Amino acid sequence: MEFSDVVRRRRMVRRYDPDRPVPRETVERCLQHAVRAPSAGFSQGWDFLVLSEEAERDLFWRTTTSPEAPSDTWLSGIRQAPVLILCLSDKEAYLDRYAAPDKGWTDRDESRWPVPYWDIDTGMAALLMLLTAVDEGLGGLFFGVPPSHHEAVKTAFGIPAARRVVGVVSIGHSLPGPRSPSLRRTRRTAADVAHWGRFGHRHPECDA
Repeated sequence: MEFSDVVRRRRMVRRYDPDRPVPRETVERCLQHAVRAPSAGFSQGWDFLVLSEEAERDLFWRTTTSPEAPSDTWLSGIRQAPVLILCLSDKEAYLDRYAAPDKGWTDRDESRWPVPYWDIDTGMAALLMLLTAVDEGLGGLFFGVPPSHHEAVKTAFGIPAARRVVGVVSIGHSLPGPRSPSLRRTRRTAADVAHWGRFGHRHPECDA
């Protein structure tokens, strides 16, 4: 598939066919592409926890969903995904890397960082997984875990305390479903969001 087609076809898929598994080779391809994501200082401060067995996924959903919470179409559809990949960032890997001799920030001061690149880079890796899923003829979704459940998830799956759960990528064969109400907002174009030379300045050709 052409790269431009992969980008155009990428959607956040919220309904999956529970009877069509995802081959292990496809999951491994997603992970192989994920580690090609850029990372500040080549720190590569990420880990990916793959939940491909039913018992593992059930534990995840039990850990992240309050029993008293009402069931909804969004959640019931995502629960059918045959693969969940937890995307974990490792801030310490970045602080250590930039305290190395070739970087020289020996104090490991987190305030030196303009933004948390450990989370940003992990998000870039997640996007590569989503694009790979499309290229493989599958659907994917990136979704977050409520902060109140982060510690429970770490405990349930033996995730080190220093890792942060940036989000989860679900992968599977998509099923048709109702369009998200958010899509009524329409997609902003490149001309809508691009500023040339100074904020608020559009490229002259955009006005042509």
